[in-house]
Amino acid sequence: MSNQVLSMYENIAGLTNQMVAAARANDWSSLNSLENQCAAESVAVIGGAAPLQGDARARKIALLKQIMANDRAIRDVTEPWMGRLNG
Repeated sequence: MSNQVLSMYENIAGLTNQMVAAARANDWSSLNSLENQCAAESVAVIGGAAPLQGDARARKIALLKQIMANDRAIRDVTEPWMGRLNG
């Protein structure tokens, strides 16, 4: 089970890496598509899973940190762009 949970987090981390690249390239269509894929993958994570232990737990934490850093990088690009649209 821990491999399946880690696989989900690995997939989400990979998608958010791609989202950062799309945002930096101003490729809004790809960003939107990747965001939808990420949301679909996240549904399984939200459903809950057994707590991980040891190395698996450490890897999950590292992946979550990567995902959060990617989220910040995406927002660093999109928030100013959204501000210009709303302004």
